[in-house]
Amino acid sequence: MKILIIEDEPELRKSLKMFLGQEGYSIESASNYSEALDKICAHTYDCTLVDITLPDGNGIDLVKSIKTKQPQTGIIIISAKNSLDDKLNGLDIGADDYLPKPFHLAELNARIKALIRRKNFDGKETIEINEVRILPLKRLAFINDQPLILTGKEFDLLLYFLANKNRVVSKYSVAEHLMGDFAERLDSFDFIYAHIKNLRKKMMALGATDYIKNVYGIGYNFNTEI
Repeated sequence: MKILIIEDEPELRKSLKMFLGQEGYSIESASNYSEALDKICAHTYDCTLVDITLPDGNGIDLVKSIKTKQPQTGIIIISAKNSLDDKLNGLDIGADDYLPKPFHLAELNARIKALIRRKNFDGKETIEINEVRILPLKRLAFINDQPLILTGKEFDLLLYFLANKNRVVSKYSVAEHLMGDFAERLDSFDFIYAHIKNLRKKMMALGATDYIKNVYGIGYNFNTEI
């Protein structure tokens, strides 16, 4: 899952990137309004963490921009401004949650997981599609009740496909989801082919249907209507 951190405090931004990166998320960050707006216009995210008070703009305006440009993106406001008016204003314009500073990183992580689960999987803690079963919070996967042993990237890829099942996703969107900003500097998509090949091989070895279909010239479709 891909997260954008919009936070002007260097130490907090660094702590958030380190902690959430260790939790398996693909992380990007912005330290001010203009940088954040550029990223929102250029990339898509599963979740954004938005500080209201930024040196060159208002985080509330960024929330409005995110809702306009990326309505599917989850938004959590993180701010030292803890008045009821600020909270209600943020939620009224489309934020999904509000976490006042200071906060525990574990609580933030729990809220991110709950938000992504609500957004992508209707709040379910267990995702079941035919013989495939996923526990996103525990990062566990099963095929026909047998453990599916995946690398971190392979698990993220499977979860991304499930969140977008029966839709065509481009090669670049897959690369961006797995690699963040680094996707722009890639010379080829060979790493995607390798991850998809390994994921498909591991799933089919446990008796799964070959759901991952190539869409010539575009990308992939995780087709569960076979």
